[in-house]
Amino acid sequence: MSLFTLQDVTVAYQKQAILQDFNLSIGEGELVSLLGPSGCGKTTTLRLIAGFLQSKQGKFLFREKDYTKVPVNKRNFGFVFQNYALFPHMTVFDNVAFGLRQRKVSKASIKDRVLRVLDIASLKGFEERFPAALSGGQKQRVAIARALVIEPDLLLFDEPLSNLDANLRVNMRVEIRRIQQELGITTVYVSHDQEECFSISDKVAIMNKGIIEQLSDPATIYRQPKTKFVADFIGFKNFIQFDSRRQETDGIAATVQGITLTVQQQDNDTGLVGAIRPDDLRLYPLDAAPMTVENAVQGKVLISTYLGRSYQYEVKTSIGQFTVNDDAAAAPLANGQEVVLEIPKKQIVLVD
Repeated sequence: MSLFTLQDVTVAYQKQAILQDFNLSIGEGELVSLLGPSGCGKTTTLRLIAGFLQSKQGKFLFREKDYTKVPVNKRNFGFVFQNYALFPHMTVFDNVAFGLRQRKVSKASIKDRVLRVLDIASLKGFEERFPAALSGGQKQRVAIARALVIEPDLLLFDEPLSNLDANLRVNMRVEIRRIQQELGITTVYVSHDQEECFSISDKVAIMNKGIIEQLSDPATIYRQPKTKFVADFIGFKNFIQFDSRRQETDGIAATVQGITLTVQQQDNDTGLVGAIRPDDLRLYPLDAAPMTVENAVQGKVLISTYLGRSYQYEVKTSIGQFTVNDDAAAAPLANGQEVVLEIPKKQIVLVD
């Protein structure tokens, strides 16, 4: 059963629609990430859920009650901002206690709840410090603790790790997932970082121009993107526009420029665009290609780039240009060298 649902929501800024007939449902206890490029509508969606924005049309239902017009201060939601938004003149304890004091909670209860949530956020012993004396990761955990202490019905994150360095981001996303699972709190998390979202989420919604192109668990999206946009966004950098396709006993026969490739059977797809990752292609020198090469296409290396663990090649073929990552342990291929490109049938995903 869904905890909340956005039904046919439209949000516009100065007559420009950011969300159009937008729908989203999230179940109790789930952590769902909204992922997409800048301007796709993910932060607008989060602010709409929080109550900072009002929709032009549509409904927001929370536990089957209409929250569409409920003001921010009447929604028991915790919001973690991108820039922490801590009060610099207040201690950690007072920052975290702020929401409880606004709710007229007793002093004894405030102390118990603040100390408990600081312990959950690994901030025990930091009660009397001021924000200026904290690291970026500690500030972010204070912001999370402040959102948690009100015992929210829903926890909202707006790109909370974008101001942290790379190593700290990895540590903090583990902390966020730990806290979320420990408390079992339903969470909506906004980010433009694919790895960040995939690592902590139960489900990910890939957004593009105000719509959700795919909503599923991270593994399904990674293996079976539904659309060309989703495939490109998550790293399928090679696309083949097939002219036709037909069903065969051993899979799908897809034809392009008179060349037929075999594609492994997929569930309920009707796409004519084949997507494949650079890591899943194989290259062989023309005079040294094995007889067992699957979906072989002859080509020529245009550019070779050393990446450390691998070489990246741009390869021109009669069915298009491909980016290929090949093991650096093998002898590098030279620019202009004739090659055979192998496109494994199990690695081709047909998308819309």
